Amino acid sequence: MSALAIINGRVVTPYRVLDGATVLIDDGKITDVVRGECCTKGREIIDAKGKTVAPGFIDIHTHGAGNHDFMDCSVEAFLGAAEMHARHGTTLLLPTATTGSHDVMKAMFTYFKEAKNNNPKGAQLYGLHLEGPYFSYEQRGAQDPRFIKDPDPKEYLEFMSMSDDIVRWSVAPERKGAMALGRELERRGIVASCAHTDGLYSDIEDALENGYHLLTHFYSGMSTVRRINAYRFAGVIEAGYCMDDMKVEIIADGCHLPKELLQMIYKIKGPSNIALVTDSIRAAGMPEGPLYVLGNKDEGIQCIVEDGVAKLPDRTAFAGSVATTDRLVRTMRYIADVSLVDAVRMMTVTPAKIIGIADRKGILAPEKDADIVIFDDQINIDRTIIGGRTVYQA
Repeated sequence: MSALAIINGRVVTPYRVLDGATVLIDDGKITDVVRGECCTKGREIIDAKGKTVAPGFIDIHTHGAGNHDFMDCSVEAFLGAAEMHARHGTTLLLPTATTGSHDVMKAMFTYFKEAKNNNPKGAQLYGLHLEGPYFSYEQRGAQDPRFIKDPDPKEYLEFMSMSDDIVRWSVAPERKGAMALGRELERRGIVASCAHTDGLYSDIEDALENGYHLLTHFYSGMSTVRRINAYRFAGVIEAGYCMDDMKVEIIADGCHLPKELLQMIYKIKGPSNIALVTDSIRAAGMPEGPLYVLGNKDEGIQCIVEDGVAKLPDRTAFAGSVATTDRLVRTMRYIADVSLVDAVRMMTVTPAKIIGIADRKGILAPEKDADIVIFDDQINIDRTIIGGRTVYQA
């Protein structure tokens, strides 16, 4: 790989913006970040022209994009979705499974393994996120009710034996057997997350003690305060706010959560405990309309896309999102009024820490991977660089 220098940029670190800084890159790694002038002789020059230079965006929850769903069971689906996401600043993502049949899940493992090392144009396919099938029926949202069940050791151990690419797994902690699954995930270094759950605060206390340290799409598909025999009981949302060791991910598309909730989550949890996620379906990057399917194209759930979001046909719930990572940062910056540094932080180093890759991803600093995005003041992507190589340029 050639030696690069990105000059004249507003370089974003997790704590500040360095105006007029230069990022030096050799062999796909950042070698230095320098304020002011420095020697760039012999290097390919990328002039940022005063635009923002930030770590590449990391999306730890996405189902697809560009009319591709990761459960379509093809290499083309993985590569096509990853390429669309890279055009919007994503440099690394976790392809996410919805609740589906046993056979489709197994096929997803096979095609992911083939695609992940054959991806020259798209975001890095780092590992898999299994969203389901061990969920609450009452909080299922757009998850297919035909496949919802309790955790079955025979099934989940089979999945783990079939694939060493599973990075995280989202589960309703109140389901019978969920605590044993959480301990097994923690033992294997897989991120255990609470999702589509109708549990009480006490269920999340149990979960935290049994390996679960993340709440999937905070507020969506989870319980809040309710009365049982006249007494009020706190739910999952209250647990997310109160438990300092519980991190949350949020779909900051401006539809799933209004400005006031985005600001409250940010104020209480802080940028070190919040990951922005798209939860995008195949309709991300595509025109609005009624012809999209969430999940496998042959057995998934039909949805419509209108008003900038995906919905079930009866409009009783959202069905994932059509967001891209640049939209998430834009929403936090200009709707939630969060600083650029913190908006970028929630899209880069915080998700990197959650999935255990912050030693090499999510920060512009020496010895880190040269995964970089350049964008203007409105978070429009100018260039996406992965491992020192430009994969998209506007």
